[in-house]
Amino acid sequence: MRKKTVSFLASGRGSNFRVVAEHVLGGNIHGKLGILISNKKDAQALELAVDFGMKAFFVDPADFRDRDEYDRELIRLLREYKTDLVVAAGYMKILTPVFVTAFRHRIINIHPALLPSFPGTHAQEQAFNYGVKISGCTSHFIDEGTDTGPIIMQAAVPVLENDTIEGLSARILKEEHRVLPESVRLFCDEKLEVKGRMVRIKK
Repeated sequence: MRKKTVSFLASGRGSNFRVVAEHVLGGNIHGKLGILISNKKDAQALELAVDFGMKAFFVDPADFRDRDEYDRELIRLLREYKTDLVVAAGYMKILTPVFVTAFRHRIINIHPALLPSFPGTHAQEQAFNYGVKISGCTSHFIDEGTDTGPIIMQAAVPVLENDTIEGLSARILKEEHRVLPESVRLFCDEKLEVKGRMVRIKK
């Protein structure tokens, strides 16, 4: 089985990107690092990618007429570097149907809530303010909706008495750093099979 090329989209500090990249470089994921693309010029993930020996691209949305044109440029770059899997690691931009179609069931996202509850931004705060007793994180394939794609893995994180949003978010992030690399590993090992809304993990 050939190694899959794993590329990344990121908008911020890149903590989830870093964890996945370290697993790839450490041999825990049967893959190789592709490129990292950011929509933010000052994203720390860009510097981190260079440290990992990767090509890193800032693609400015202001240079394009619309979202479709922007995403076509991302697709061109990702295909140029023979990307098999795209990992959305803190990418704060909605992907267009043009992008989703180009990489159908090949874009993995990690969301800091137990989907389908609390989609969108500030999920930890949404869950905390709602008063849930259990929150967590979800890895899923991105589709045309907002956090609506087929679920790969989930991890539950209890909300403690006298908890804070910051404390809950930190514990969820710890689980994100476990669930996302494992989801990428399963993809690279060709263990994920999508049937409708269901993702089956093959033995």
